[in-house]
Amino acid sequence: MRAFRLTDYESHPKLEQIQTPDPGPGEVRLSVAACGLNFADLLMMRGQYQEKVTPPYTLGMEIAGTVDAVGPDVTAWHVGDRVAAFAGQGGLADYALCKAASCVRMPDAMPFTDAAAFLVAYGTSHLALAHRAHLQPGETLVVLGAAGGVGLTAVEIGARMGARVVAVARGAAKLDVARKAGATECLDSGATGFDLRAELKALGGAHVIYDAIGEPLATPAMRALLPEGRFLAIGFAGGTPPAFPANILLVKNLSVIGLYWGAYLRFAPQIMAGSIATLFDWYNTGALRPHISSILPLERALEGLDLLRHRGSTGKIVITI
Repeated sequence: MRAFRLTDYESHPKLEQIQTPDPGPGEVRLSVAACGLNFADLLMMRGQYQEKVTPPYTLGMEIAGTVDAVGPDVTAWHVGDRVAAFAGQGGLADYALCKAASCVRMPDAMPFTDAAAFLVAYGTSHLALAHRAHLQPGETLVVLGAAGGVGLTAVEIGARMGARVVAVARGAAKLDVARKAGATECLDSGATGFDLRAELKALGGAHVIYDAIGEPLATPAMRALLPEGRFLAIGFAGGTPPAFPANILLVKNLSVIGLYWGAYLRFAPQIMAGSIATLFDWYNTGALRPHISSILPLERALEGLDLLRHRGSTGKIVITI
């Protein structure tokens, strides 16, 4: 089968022919239809992801496809079932092995491309906003990197939850995408002399900051939080994690809250399952629709990763197999 492989941290990944794997106990094999790209794929390629994977391995953590074979003890899934899965790796290939417990049944009307763009981004934002930050109707939510893969879903879900959403992104085109997703205020971080703290103060401050960027936006955003505000640390696409002065956290009674979505598969799968069920319900009613800016074939996976690396996309990039 074809597989998009990283052989070592110093090389570019490339398409190779490898043996088709057989599922073991607790596993299913998927005939992959689509795979969503995530910023975490880039971190994993550099050995900087929370869960380090040592090369050689096949890239692609977010998969949608059809069950092709099941392990000897798997009873919940059958050949032909349409599923989405967070596998951690292996999705950029004709076939992928996944833990049966990590698979979820796709809504009947959901295309594979939507499913491959759904779990990580929407799952991250929903758990962050609903479970961790307890976002309330009428509160002001500020989303940094609002046109990115997870940022855009935070705008969409925040608006769905009744928040006033302030989108922060670079350039009019990206802000237009965020506005269409539900943002009521849009701030261009690429504008000359941009002062995020002052801009947010002029809007009345923020109850919740959703940050997938890190510095240089994180600290000025944190300084615009209202008393008892919550700062959600989602990721560091800008390259530098924030280091907040603790005296400001104390004086304003602020909370800094981390969110690593994949960890819920291990320590609280029931919380993740409930979140995904809610999101699929919203999808079925038309309340959510993934924004996919690029759909590319497996042969162009490296191009997709470059678009992600250089922020040349809005929403998600999906690779079809």
